[in-house]
Amino acid sequence: MKRIFDILFSLVVLVIGIPFGLLIALAIVIDSRGHVIYKQKRVGRDNVDFQLYKFRTMCTDADKGSQITVSDHDSRITKTGTFLRKYKIDEFPQFLNILKGEMSIVGPRPEVRKYVDLYTPEQMRVLTVRPGLTDYASIRYVNENEILAASDNPEETYIHEIMPDKLALNLQYIEEQSIWVDVKIMFMTLKAIVVRNEECRMKNVE
Repeated sequence: MKRIFDILFSLVVLVIGIPFGLLIALAIVIDSRGHVIYKQKRVGRDNVDFQLYKFRTMCTDADKGSQITVSDHDSRITKTGTFLRKYKIDEFPQFLNILKGEMSIVGPRPEVRKYVDLYTPEQMRVLTVRPGLTDYASIRYVNENEILAASDNPEETYIHEIMPDKLALNLQYIEEQSIWVDVKIMFMTLKAIVVRNEECRMKNVE
């Protein structure tokens, strides 16, 4: 049932979103040099690597430095990328990952191998399900960049504070997962994005 829902929902989103996707691609090309689609190796179900797709939001080769973005104002992020990240539009190409069976709409967000290698045996259970476009952790840490920006050592903060909490939420999801839980998380995600952007707008006004 979950897989059927993923396929049907993704097809609808992709068909409706193609015209907008073309406009976004044009904006990316005009804004900076490089490919429209950014591919990054992530760890999926059964500990198998796959190529995750995103609209490129950073300058080419920006990922050769830190893999953690500590601010929405990171100098590596392009002008178009700032807008795409603000509304999570950069994640749109991952509906292709979902159609390919590499991801689900809801499930633990896929990590890079560097961090997966730090998982405990219990935390490795998150790799027994397909990774997702959103999850409980995405909602709780919708402002993750701001948290990391306030840290003296963003890498350590992520590894020792944020990542363990995310994994605990992912394990919770695995225990209670159902189509209705997925739908709830999808709506909670939309609400979190809207609320965060409204808070940012109010701060700018002040």
